[in-house]
Amino acid sequence: MPKQYCALDGEPVLRHTLRAFTDHPGIDHVQPVIHPDDIELYRTAAAGLDIREPVWGGASRQDSVRLGLEHIAGLGPDLVLVHDAARPFVSGAVISRVLTALESHGGAIPALAVTDTLKHAGDAGRIDATVPRDGLWRAQTPQGFRFAELLAAHHAAAGEALTDDAAVAERHGLSVVIIDGSEENVKITTAADLDKAQSRNFRFQTGMGFDVHAFGDGDHVQLCGHRIAHDHGLVGHSDADVGLHAVTDAVLGAIAAGDIGDHFPPSDPRWKGAPSEIFLTHAAGLVAEKGGEIVNVDVTLICEFPKIGPHRAAMRECLAEILGIDQERVSIKATTTERLGFTGRGEGIAAQAITCVRLTDASAR
Repeated sequence: MPKQYCALDGEPVLRHTLRAFTDHPGIDHVQPVIHPDDIELYRTAAAGLDIREPVWGGASRQDSVRLGLEHIAGLGPDLVLVHDAARPFVSGAVISRVLTALESHGGAIPALAVTDTLKHAGDAGRIDATVPRDGLWRAQTPQGFRFAELLAAHHAAAGEALTDDAAVAERHGLSVVIIDGSEENVKITTAADLDKAQSRNFRFQTGMGFDVHAFGDGDHVQLCGHRIAHDHGLVGHSDADVGLHAVTDAVLGAIAAGDIGDHFPPSDPRWKGAPSEIFLTHAAGLVAEKGGEIVNVDVTLICEFPKIGPHRAAMRECLAEILGIDQERVSIKATTTERLGFTGRGEGIAAQAITCVRLTDASAR
């Protein structure tokens, strides 16, 4: 899969890139240049965006840019920006800075000053020189120019192997200035880059839940979706599954969606005797609607009895199935209060839960 069509935050990398320009008020037209073999991937990536039909690229980046410039010449553009498809995090601020610089300069590129010490290595990787970093910059895109001047520079540089449009412009004698780039404006080149891009687009939020139910008449308790035979039951409006109630509140808390009572009021007769799985399934669905994922859940059951250990595996299985996550992400523990308090006196069961939710962070771009 070409890198520009790989999925990033649920959409192709190219779609993020294109949208950065279609959403910018200073851009009139967006002209993609693609490989003809990628047309179906491109159609999916660009569906619904207000952009021009793609142009086939050439054998090199330089050829592709020239072909794209030639194709839009009939529009009579004054300025043109050339951008790498694999830089999906370019901000509107960077685009604006390039456009502003073109009001007084023939060419402008975003760049970052080199801060690392640079070494030149010869055979076998042996260092033969330290390169002074003063005045060195890491070039980014979009690179902006006067349209007619850049097209002429590309025609003049045909057949040469230059690494970016600024180099083409420099070879033609054009003056190009550097404006502030952005550390966020990274180029995705390797699989590792894509992995980093995925992680930078997420934020993690945690939620906590706590619940208590008293013992009453009954022959079993329902804990974390699992039925355990016992000489008492738990008292509650629903099935009184104290574990699932705590987890439900933790999940709702992680996405700031209130608590279980907001969504399933105990005054509503519909929930009398209802299985608590309904509550947790609803909370997990709200996370999914936000494009999120439940990363893990950790539950602590606080009671003198029943003994939790023999049922821990079954409870983990039930909880994982309800949440749609691997059992390895579900932890269930048990403790006592050393005979202190209402749980120590055997009057009921308490449960604590904490969960982590991964959410898409659109602001990361």
